[in-house]
Amino acid sequence: MKIFTNEALKQIDSATIESEGITELDLMERAASAVAYEIISRWRSTKRMIIFAGPGNNGGDALAVARMLYEQGYRPEVYLFNIRSSHLSHCCSANRERLLNMGDIDFTEIVDNFTPPELGENDVVIDGLFGSGLHSPLKGGYTALVQYINNSEAFIVSIDMPSGLLGEWNEGNDRRNIIRADLTLTFASKRLSFFFSENAEFIGHCIVLDIELSPKAIMTTTTDYYLIEKEDVGEKMQPLDPFISKYDNGTLFLVAGSYGMMGAAILACKGAQRIGVGLVTVHGPASANTIMQTSCPEALFEADSSDICTTAINAKHRFSVIALGPGIGTSDETIDAVDHFLKNYRKPCLLDADALNCIAARHMLLRSIPRGSIITPHAVEFDRLFGRNVTDEERFKRAINVSKTHNITIVLKGHYTMIVRPDGKVYINSSGNPGMATAGSGDVLTGIISGLIAKGYSPDDSVWMGVYIHGLAGDLAAAKVGEHSLIATDIVNNIGPALVDIMRH
Repeated sequence: MKIFTNEALKQIDSATIESEGITELDLMERAASAVAYEIISRWRSTKRMIIFAGPGNNGGDALAVARMLYEQGYRPEVYLFNIRSSHLSHCCSANRERLLNMGDIDFTEIVDNFTPPELGENDVVIDGLFGSGLHSPLKGGYTALVQYINNSEAFIVSIDMPSGLLGEWNEGNDRRNIIRADLTLTFASKRLSFFFSENAEFIGHCIVLDIELSPKAIMTTTTDYYLIEKEDVGEKMQPLDPFISKYDNGTLFLVAGSYGMMGAAILACKGAQRIGVGLVTVHGPASANTIMQTSCPEALFEADSSDICTTAINAKHRFSVIALGPGIGTSDETIDAVDHFLKNYRKPCLLDADALNCIAARHMLLRSIPRGSIITPHAVEFDRLFGRNVTDEERFKRAINVSKTHNITIVLKGHYTMIVRPDGKVYINSSGNPGMATAGSGDVLTGIISGLIAKGYSPDDSVWMGVYIHGLAGDLAAAKVGEHSLIATDIVNNIGPALVDIMRH
């Protein structure tokens, strides 16, 4: 699914109006109907509802919702802010007249001073002050109103966007002046800012409402942002050729593990095997031979000259892909080995975990990462490599620049794992759950992504497919053992069921 900017959604709205031969007011009626349905499905008509409407089209949505609620027996209290009298948008003005024509409606229009209504924990506030049309942070009297609403104990429903939150970038925005919604009812698609953790407190539970925008306009409108969904992965998955051999399924050279951290190697290896790699060769310390042969009997093991860590990375055969990092540690010998490998291996590879920490110890190695490679850092590892970031938005922007500068794909792991490509395209994952924030989860992901590349999927596709499959396996595992009890082995054990689910879907 495409994730559109506010400006792109405005263009799609216009295209829908033109293609269907309707008016902007008709489309607003469609949106308001979807919002009213969600509200009616949650609360009885006896519930006290206070609607705050701004002077723009978001206010027009709110006034249309108020009318529809009134028609269904609700008695909303409506406050329309028209501080600069006669400056309402066309649609807001039209819905104002429609609402007033209902007759006995509790309606107040604010043109100068405002005494806010008393709000309590049993009330529902519907926020229709400012939606996607807002282009700069809130200021003036609206900031006091937002803070007043936030300080109440009322349940807050925001239409389209929590007022004060911008659709893409909120750097410099005063967080005190953003509505903290409990429920956000947005249209067509989530906005980019919804995926940054620092904005979660404003959005609450988010529902995307389908208001039947033009499919052609959605298809032809360009964007750099995409949400990965099950059907996207299903369309790419290929059935197995009945005459295939293990070599046709690809070979993976996995540099992983060190003394006391062989679990990382096992999990990465099993992740690759469960995704269907034909043959995995694991390189690790010599002392781990028995551990690997016992835990992963289907894999080959190549022993390092050291008993405790990796001191040399030399692939003796031609492999489909090389992945390194899970559990290798950051000893001087291992950093030297990673240094030598990156300066002499020029094909794309996958770098995870301690491989990234080794690079962070020698920042000049960033220049030696082969073009087209994939790195899979979580937030802390990313900041070690590229500098501290205060917010997800800041880290995301930096990832876009780094990806282009070094021509690498960055898998920025988190609640919404974001895949940033050198061409500027960004893929955001929709699967997964908080229980996956557990030791070894990232090692499994390394195995899945590198395994898909080994099987012959393009590196670009392998990354976003792998991230989704990993998250779905975690969701299936959580359904069985619960999020609190989830461990990385559970994710491995549900890769197969995840693939079955995707193919069936």
